[in-house]
Parts: sequence; C-alpha cells; structure tokens
Amino acid sequence: MTLEPPPLLDSLELDQFAPGVVHRLRLCLSHNALGREFAAPVLIFRAAEPGPVVGITSAIHGNELNGIPTIHRLFDKTGAVHNLTRGCVVAVPILNTPGYLRFQREFHDGRDLNRIMPGRADGNSAEVYAHRILELLVRHFDYLIDLHTASFGRVNTLYVRADMNSEAESGMARAVRPQIIVNNDAGDGTLRGAASRAGVPSITIEIGDPQRIQPGLIRASRLGVQEVLEHVGLLPDIDDPDPRATTECSRSFWLFTDTGGILEVFPPLNARVKKGEIVATITDPWGRVVARYPSPIDGIVVGKSTNPAAHTGARIIHLGVVSRTSDG
Repeated sequence: MTLEPPPLLDSLELDQFAPGVVHRLRLCLSHNALGREFAAPVLIFRAAEPGPVVGITSAIHGNELNGIPTIHRLFDKTGAVHNLTRGCVVAVPILNTPGYLRFQREFHDGRDLNRIMPGRADGNSAEVYAHRILELLVRHFDYLIDLHTASFGRVNTLYVRADMNSEAESGMARAVRPQIIVNNDAGDGTLRGAASRAGVPSITIEIGDPQRIQPGLIRASRLGVQEVLEHVGLLPDIDDPDPRATTECSRSFWLFTDTGGILEVFPPLNARVKKGEIVATITDPWGRVVARYPSPIDGIVVGKSTNPAAHTGARIIHLGVVSRTSDG
C-alpha cells in the first residue's frame, strides 16, 4: 500500500494546526547534493485549550531507534495525545534522517549532531542542520524530552539524564519513573544542553540498545513520557497502576580498559556492585586472563559494553553513584 507523503513545510507556525487531530508533516532542515530535501517527519497534536508546548525528539543519532515507536504509540488512534486537555505536543520521530538512512549514529558527513549544538547558520553541513533544529523546532518548545539509546556495542538500562538541581528538570525526570536517574549537567554541544541554555527545561531518556526495537522498553518509555505530560499539565493526572522503583545517582562514570583483548563484563544491567568486586576481565587470544577490573565504588550498573573485541581504552561499564532509591 502506497500512501501520499505528508505536506512539506519550511517552518512551523503551531497556531495554524487545528486542535483535536493528529497532523503529520515533513519539515525541511537542509538539502542534499541533488537539491532534494533532508526533511524530518513531524507529528503535532494541539488541545483546544492553550498551554505549554512539549517537544519530543528521537534519533538525533541515526541508529538509536527505540524512540521512534515510543512516539508512534503516543500518537496512534488510542494514544495519549488524544486525551490532551491543554497545550500541544510536537514530536520528531527521526531527527537525523541522513544518519538513519545510513544506519549510523552520525550525520551524513560523519559529525555527531549531539556534540555540535547550537550549530551555526553559516557553518558546515552538520552545523547548519543543528542550527535549524533549534531555530525551526526547539524555539517553539516549553519543555523537551530527547529520546536516545546506547551506542553500538553497548547496552543501557532505561535511565534518565537530567540536571537534578533544576526544579523543572528534576520533576520531569522523576515523573518518568525510570530504572535510574543520573544527575548530569547537559554537556556543551548536546541538544539537551542547548535547549536548557535557551530556557527550555530538558531531559534525556535512554531506552535500551541501538538499531533495535525493544517492545518492553518502548512500553515503559511511552508510559514515562505520558507521566511527564501529566506532570507539566497537558494530561489529566491518572494514578500509575504499575509504579516502578527508581534509583537516583549523584553522578556516573565509565571504566575503561588499559590493555586490549577479549572483554567480558559480568554484572547485569541495573545490578548493584560492591567496591572491589571484579566487574570485567580481559583475556588474550590464547585464553589467558591479562587484566581484571574491580569496581572502584559501591554503585549501580547504568550501562555496559557488549562488544568483546576491546582495544586499549575501550569502555567497560557505566557505574552510577547512588544517592537515593524510591519505591515508585
């Protein structure tokens, strides 16, 4: 079955979209060498009553895909957006369309869009694209939820990165009820950081693994996004029938290898580890253990490497420093 492509726009004026229906469109962010548009798919739903605009973005890294069906489920015929009592949701399932088409994290020129924000109007190809994301999309938002997954060769828990010293962002993060929340000032160059510095409270939700669709995590992240929409007043407050325990971390960090070989990481995701516990080994090609890696802290496993082929300096395990745990 072939469907007509949605309309192509060069800009968004949210007031032009009628309330009470899902609007599907393509937003031109750049052009390729044939003069064809690099257009991002956009979904919009407005309530009849004015209110905050919540932006939801996914796949700024082109191989991080779990956010795509998360957004689709919010906008389908029985999706949560149809219950909006005020405000507007603007969602972009695939922000980095060139990277998505190449099954790669980076933009078509090899640059990471989530490291060069806010971009430049007169910069290189990736910088212009990044600049237009902010100018054509983020400037409309009052809140931003940026959906990610782990990178190639790694796996993640369902976790949120947010500035927990910000009342707005900490409230959004806790509303998601993920497995883990990591207190993290948004780094220079990230979409979350650029939005936050522009006055848009922003969180990142990490949803599992790259280049995969994981239904359980997608369901959990969809429920988490709905809870954020409730928290900021777009949806009526409904008791969660399935509250989830959340561990909050004051910070997190990665361990790295100091030699190369075959890497094996032992603790499962979301597991607690003790200081001194061996969390990984490196074995040489003849089966001899050449390095053992103890945990430097009592902590929790936020993510870890799944790629056994490890060069010197490879990531091993992402550990969080636990500050508190809630029972949901």
